[in-house]
Amino acid sequence: MLNNKINIAIDGHSACGKSSTARRVAEKLGYVYIDSGAMYRAITLYIVENEIDIQDQSKLQKALSSIKLEFIADKMGHRALWMNGNNVDQSIRSMEVTTRVSEISTLSSVRSFLREIQQEMGRNKGVVMDGRDIGTHIFPNAELKIFMTAELGVRAKRRYEEMVEKGMEANLEAIERNLEERDAIDSQRSLNPLRKADDAVVIDTSYITLEEQVNKIVVLAKEREN
Repeated sequence: MLNNKINIAIDGHSACGKSSTARRVAEKLGYVYIDSGAMYRAITLYIVENEIDIQDQSKLQKALSSIKLEFIADKMGHRALWMNGNNVDQSIRSMEVTTRVSEISTLSSVRSFLREIQQEMGRNKGVVMDGRDIGTHIFPNAELKIFMTAELGVRAKRRYEEMVEKGMEANLEAIERNLEERDAIDSQRSLNPLRKADDAVVIDTSYITLEEQVNKIVVLAKEREN
């Protein structure tokens, strides 16, 4: 039987629903979901916890070589990110990590390290990966590319509610400032900036439900599977 699975690249701004959407799309299609942003957060967490000087290339390379990242499914099928044998799904969402992840994600050594891992994950197709340069850099030949966006105020409120729900300390104004700063850093960085791939489908999630955006992508994916 032919394997008609494809790779789906979902890019876009922070807190516009990429991860939730990508996860649900993968579930509906029976694909593997990979949260590339979580991988950058994990590296940031390691650097913060171990007080790595990112200006020292030899120390940074040594730190990267010490990191093992895996997405491991629990009994319910939810795939959590594990780093060096520890589940870091919650700790990578702290404000301390959030404030430094854009800075660290601009480092060429970090991006090269993760690019190799991510491309290997998609080698056999059937992957939904979200991030900021998936369709333009990681999977430039993905059969389906999506670019998601939403209004800044809507995104800030979503991130605030997500953090409150998890029992984390949150300040709406600080979150909005952080998102605005991250947009600027991600879009203006010289190495693989956030931009829409020429062949990407744009989805504005400001005023549509999660299920509506998921269904749009599933329909597009099924068209390309055939």
